[in-house]
Amino acid sequence: MLKKTLKTVALAALMAGTALAASAADYTIRATANSNENDEDYDGLVVFKNYVEAASNGAIEVELFIGTQLCSNGAECLQGVADGSIDVFISTSGGAAGLFPYVQVLDLPYLMSDDRVAEHVLSGDFTRTLRDMALEDSGNTIRLMTIGNTGGWRNFANTKHRVAEPGDLAGLKMRTVVADLPQELVKALGASPTPIPWPELFTSLQTGVVEGTKNGITDIMGMKFPDAGLQYVTLDGHAYMGALWWMSNEKFMAMPEDMRRVVVDGFYALQQATFASPKRKSISAYEEFVKGGGDLYVPTPEQKAAFKEAASPVYDWFKANVTKGDAAFTALTEAVAAAEADINAARDKDLK
Repeated sequence: MLKKTLKTVALAALMAGTALAASAADYTIRATANSNENDEDYDGLVVFKNYVEAASNGAIEVELFIGTQLCSNGAECLQGVADGSIDVFISTSGGAAGLFPYVQVLDLPYLMSDDRVAEHVLSGDFTRTLRDMALEDSGNTIRLMTIGNTGGWRNFANTKHRVAEPGDLAGLKMRTVVADLPQELVKALGASPTPIPWPELFTSLQTGVVEGTKNGITDIMGMKFPDAGLQYVTLDGHAYMGALWWMSNEKFMAMPEDMRRVVVDGFYALQQATFASPKRKSISAYEEFVKGGGDLYVPTPEQKAAFKEAASPVYDWFKANVTKGDAAFTALTEAVAAAEADINAARDKDLK
């Protein structure tokens, strides 16, 4: 009798599992990141997948494709989002600049002072402004869901000497991406911009083709750049390394409102995970850099102000030369001012 009862229970459980599996096929989200499982992008996607699948009671399945299985670069991947072959993709601002040049506003130097300001700004209406611009420019096909972080803050690093003030960059051959904005920044600071593909940077540093780069510490250590001679890092924090998370607008809008709510909340969870991940990973990365003989320098407030002053011509260049650059610059600077006011007011209350 007991054996028969157990068989009945097992059969019922199997049938329930089959029903759940069938409902899980209601919506499938194919998400890709051109990175690896050690990256903040992967951390965010794991959190997103876990949240969305659980909160939807299995009605939404999230498939992760890490690396270049579905596409190999920003332009190709965003085209996949536009035509519906890819549902979710994460890009840097440089990776999306070909389609949406104004997102490079995130690369403008010294506009956001720290994590608290950046996270406040990117959690608010500034991101929604960029979303509206991208939807318009993509014919309502590519939707910006959220902006997180990928690698912390960009800092100047080089193989030659400590950089304590703008003049110390004079003449250094600094690696940049092909985009105009980072090249304009490097030129404004007196260095020589040298576009080099990311996979070639280690060898380029090792052979002296370039003498420096603009990266976060986790990327520097992950790529073992100190072994190529990169021994000087200046923590000027000139740009927050924003990660733009895009989704097929058709896929998103085809879902009923309750499922869209789950996806939106999932991207919030993803954003928070990517905000946190670089903070934790950078601790050991900095320790490893210094332990290996690296020189880590923090500019004084006066030196930081000098860097910002030297870089300021880039703001005018951006507003004058980048499509919708003026609107994006205004949206960001207004959002920063509001964030700083909110944060200072909250801090004042917490000090009493």
